[in-house]
Amino acid sequence: MSSLQSNASATPLSSGARATPSFAAVGSPYFGILLACMAVIVILSNIGASKGVLFGPIVTDGGFFLFPFAYILGDVISEIYGFKVARKAILTTFALSIFASLTYWVIIALPGFTDDYGVTKQQAMEDALGPVPQIVLASLLAFLAGQTINSTIMVRLKARHGERKLWARLMGSSGVGEFVDTLIFCAIAAPVIGIVGFGMFANYVVVGFVYKVGLQYLLIPVTAAAIGWFKRHEPTYVAA
Repeated sequence: MSSLQSNASATPLSSGARATPSFAAVGSPYFGILLACMAVIVILSNIGASKGVLFGPIVTDGGFFLFPFAYILGDVISEIYGFKVARKAILTTFALSIFASLTYWVIIALPGFTDDYGVTKQQAMEDALGPVPQIVLASLLAFLAGQTINSTIMVRLKARHGERKLWARLMGSSGVGEFVDTLIFCAIAAPVIGIVGFGMFANYVVVGFVYKVGLQYLLIPVTAAAIGWFKRHEPTYVAA
């Protein structure tokens, strides 16, 4: 993966590559802001995902409206900073997710008030945050695989096309990455959420994938505009 590392001027991935991709160095405040936003979105999505949600016949979870934005941020980081930095962002985000999950476990384990209100509140907290560790495991494996594939495709296509065809790498990377992510996550998280039976599971997978990819495709103009802004404002980014 050394050829995918973040630097101001990376080498082509193969002798047939038609452009040399450019990446910014991590020195300005922008990367820290992107990383913080990604971590918060993933942690909140993990909490929301513990709740099953029904819209008529559509089966989803409470994190459905947040999680796609983590992939959009992943696209921005991959395009601006390269694969090595994107991988660090993924690992950092999930280290924080594990820390959050352990924190929930400690909070639940602490002795609470024994009056009726305290007992009711304790039970509500256990019901709400108790399943989160398994949700985090599902998210860890799914997002690690999906986002790594997403970032790899983004950077490899950039090595081939340079600054051109941003829309093509956003569409291609999102489709493959989200499919892998959705399948892994749903397979692990479905029992915790309360999804049983093949029909309900298939509904969960298909709806989740179509929604996530559809939203990312719909927001491609916004993602492209954000990427353009960062390219203009990152001091070390020089387009090839």
